[in-house]
Amino acid sequence: MELKDTPEEWQVTATATPFRGNKTSVRTDDVVMPDGTVARRDYQVHPGSVAILALDDSGRVLVLRQYRHPVRHKLWEIPAGLLDVLGENPLHAAQRELYEEAHVKAEDWRVLADVYPTPGGCDEAVRIFLARDLSEAEGERFEVSEEEADMELARVPLEELVRGVLAGELHNNCLAVGALSLAAALNGGSVDALRPAEAPWPARPFEA
Repeated sequence: MELKDTPEEWQVTATATPFRGNKTSVRTDDVVMPDGTVARRDYQVHPGSVAILALDDSGRVLVLRQYRHPVRHKLWEIPAGLLDVLGENPLHAAQRELYEEAHVKAEDWRVLADVYPTPGGCDEAVRIFLARDLSEAEGERFEVSEEEADMELARVPLEELVRGVLAGELHNNCLAVGALSLAAALNGGSVDALRPAEAPWPARPFEA
């Protein structure tokens, strides 16, 4: 048995899009099951996202606190954003998001993890980057609005994030996966074995 996720596509006999939003939509597919029956599956169609675990020279991670209306919580998160343009290079998108949300740039980029956060109900794919060698970005700060206007910014030791995740105090998916992935990489000896920032991403193909 090879422990590796593999692409597969079951036959769809009918499909519809009952809702279209600004960035996402809802699709309904009639899918043929292995026993020949047909089951209806509703799911959110999503453009994909990037997230950035930005680690400074003191071993602290840049985190943001933001209101998330669907769960009625203010969550501590790492910088993240949508892949707004079809085929957009995820590294370029991550660099943009780090600038816009934290006014920070990074010289060293690597891939921490590629995940499907909610594969039972959404086709969103997220690439989580590790960004190091941080410095203040040049130019004016990006003007934020809506929920981001109330956003808080902090730098927290990695071990404190890991503790918070395991204690059930921190719930953001990208923060949890990013922090635990980096802790595992560091426990293995080095982050140099992580994939390069431009590593292929079959879930969301992009141009170099």
